[in-house]
Amino acid sequence: MARGRRDGILIAGGGLAGSLAALAMARHRPEVPILLVEERETFGGDGYRLFADAELSKEGSALVAPLAIDRWPGAYLAFPGLARKLKGELAGFAAEDLHRAVTQALDPKSYRLGTKVVAVREDALVLDGGETIKAEGAIDARGAANLSTLALLHQTRLERDYRFPAPHRVDRPVLIDATMSDGGGLRYFECIPLSEVRLLVAEVAISERVQPDEEAGKRIAAYVKARGWARPRASGERSVTRPLPFGGDFAAFWRLGGARAAKLGLRGGFVHPFTGREIGDAAETALLLASQRDFSGNALHDLFEDEARQMWKEREFVRSVTRTLAEAGPEDRRALLERLYRLDQDRLRQLQTGDPGLIDRWRIRKALRG
Repeated sequence: MARGRRDGILIAGGGLAGSLAALAMARHRPEVPILLVEERETFGGDGYRLFADAELSKEGSALVAPLAIDRWPGAYLAFPGLARKLKGELAGFAAEDLHRAVTQALDPKSYRLGTKVVAVREDALVLDGGETIKAEGAIDARGAANLSTLALLHQTRLERDYRFPAPHRVDRPVLIDATMSDGGGLRYFECIPLSEVRLLVAEVAISERVQPDEEAGKRIAAYVKARGWARPRASGERSVTRPLPFGGDFAAFWRLGGARAAKLGLRGGFVHPFTGREIGDAAETALLLASQRDFSGNALHDLFEDEARQMWKEREFVRSVTRTLAEAGPEDRRALLERLYRLDQDRLRQLQTGDPGLIDRWRIRKALRG
């Protein structure tokens, strides 16, 4: 891409939000030039993306559908006093699936890999080395930045991709297996079957820690052994951290990320405060971008700040659930989560999509009180 000013928009960050924004523009607004700039050598961000169909609108599902090559009719949950089989379509994709989709959909002149963005202005990207690229508008989607004005927990994941010489016999995702907790706070295992002999196993912790602790890998290995999966071979390991915001000064958070820079993804606070998932917000904001006529920096900033503030307002109740987890002692959090997952599936679905009604809120609060 030539230096200097160009038409269209610039997107800094090729993780989930930035990549979906680029895909939405390529599909719905191919006449608008874009440039997607990513520091790494691949698009897609970190980790495997598992989500429920209910988290996406019809239009969002259509945007994500080409990526969601893995699908299941439901999932399992397991706590010391609870075992459930949940219904409802689940889907997932890996970072490499998103990378493939982006590089196939975009002209090579419309993206840069291995290029670090050091600053995002309302109409420009400043690259490491001093090059500045200008356009009508620019969007910062480089992941979470300064979270100091928010009250939050962290959802940390260490995930390993295992292959076994014999079938593992897991026919659908295990969203939560908290039956092997050692009393060290809210930790559980997640299993995602990618083939008959391939299984993604993750330890998930919800706490004040920003990174998985140093024993997480050993606990995953012990879990695999306890489940009877013989001769495992790990072909990859990834660490992922997502914020679970439950309070704080959201307006100040937006200003800290750049006073007049448009922001998407974690950079803009677009994350579900209970599940930590970004897929629903990323798809909807991508479609919102593609529906615009004014791509100036000021217009994009106001568009996404208004959207982020509205989501923050609408999710006050869901944040209160995460706040209850935060205010409980680490040893009490697992019991709270188990009580929540005793709710019927409609309540759980509404909590996970951020849209519980008044009666549903009463039932969720009752479950939290025990």
